[in-house]
Amino acid sequence: MVTARRKFSADQSGATMVEMAVAMPLLLTLLLGFVDFGFLFYQWNAGNKAVQTGARLAQISTPVASGLALEAKTPSDTLLVGTAVPAGTYDYICTANTAGTVSCICGTGTTCQALTSSQASFDFVFSGGGGRAGMVTFLPTLQKSEVRIEYAASGLGYWTRPSGPVPTITVSIVNHPFQFFFLGGLLGFGNITMPSMLSTVTGEDMKSTYP
Repeated sequence: MVTARRKFSADQSGATMVEMAVAMPLLLTLLLGFVDFGFLFYQWNAGNKAVQTGARLAQISTPVASGLALEAKTPSDTLLVGTAVPAGTYDYICTANTAGTVSCICGTGTTCQALTSSQASFDFVFSGGGGRAGMVTFLPTLQKSEVRIEYAASGLGYWTRPSGPVPTITVSIVNHPFQFFFLGGLLGFGNITMPSMLSTVTGEDMKSTYP
């Protein structure tokens, strides 16, 4: 009986299977974790490309803030005609709700001639058109409600400028979630919010060529 017990305790057959059964879940989780975090970096890069594209489209198209066209028309003091429009004179911030409907507000400490907005212009920045890729082309999971387009007085341009004001345009992505696939299913990881990202350019040719 003692000899049989010793033989049983010394028997190594099947040990590899047991070790593999213990180690495999850990190795698989680690491997899939690398894949998921690699995908997070991909989403981060795609988001950066999306805001750069959005800023470029906003730079060459009709402003989402329709009232912006009034900002270089006539100063409050006629003696200022031909002088630079001061930085901070206006600040239009345009966003969309969850249904995709666009509206603009005036930034704190500034004035805005009119808070009208162009749905077509916002959609052009978001989706593109005329052979141009939009923001969602680079980040397919992006929602309109996560896009923010701001037109702020830059200090460039002058009162009564025929081509209108020269704002600083900032296109941002806010509250967009990173998506976990493998770790979400295996470990119950919830999506985490991507840090806000933005791209800023100076208005260039904001006329009705696009959209």
